[in-house]
Amino acid sequence: MPDDKPRVRYRKEGHVAYVTLDRPEVLNAMDLRMHAELAEVWDDFDSDDTIWVGVLTGAGDRAFSVGQDLKELVARVEGGEGPSSFGSRGRPGWPRLTERFDLSKPLIARVNGYALGGGFELALACDIIVAAEHATFALPEARLGLVPGAGGVFRLARQLPFRTALGHLMTGRRLSADRALHLGLVNDVVPADQLDDCVDGWVRDILRCAPLSVRAVKEAAAASVTLPLDQAFATRYTWEDRRMHSRDAREGPLAFVEKRPPVWTGD
Repeated sequence: MPDDKPRVRYRKEGHVAYVTLDRPEVLNAMDLRMHAELAEVWDDFDSDDTIWVGVLTGAGDRAFSVGQDLKELVARVEGGEGPSSFGSRGRPGWPRLTERFDLSKPLIARVNGYALGGGFELALACDIIVAAEHATFALPEARLGLVPGAGGVFRLARQLPFRTALGHLMTGRRLSADRALHLGLVNDVVPADQLDDCVDGWVRDILRCAPLSVRAVKEAAAASVTLPLDQAFATRYTWEDRRMHSRDAREGPLAFVEKRPPVWTGD
């Protein structure tokens, strides 16, 4: 029988969007249908000006996602599909989250369990990672004759010391949550029963900030990280231009002087 169950759950509460990979029976493995559904979600998340922050997680308590659905991959290859390399152009879901390089809204990865392969790559594409103590991270593609084609090669080498990253990339060795925290790869590690409270704390702190300021900070940090410092200062940033001329840029100092909480409008 065909499986018509949606692969992704998407809901909005106030200024927050919650995205849940919803195939817990296969540890939230990502098939082509999930990627297609996610593309619609990210389009909406990006375009809805009332949404200021997103939380990405996986259903159940065993996995964030174990990555690509290998059973589907084998069937596709046996059906004559050609080889693939880095990126998803020409395949369902493009551009996937890992290739939405201009997505300026903050994303929090809530990792409860395994984040392997493409699942780890999704987490690496987020801005903040909060992990349960039993979370496990790895890019095991080399053990399967593959490469981390959704950007894991590139992002891990940027987010860890190079030699450390290369060791994990070339061996598929796993990272415990505590080790990932020690290396600065995740922001917080907490017991599983405190995971939601920790994520909620990050969400609250982000929402206390002006949304255009958050977007300007994210854009400028990402765009300038490889630039010489003088070029970083001299570069024009789209969201900084918007923030600089926004009502929120006037509201923040005014609220401070008037000794009241700021009221952000996002414009």
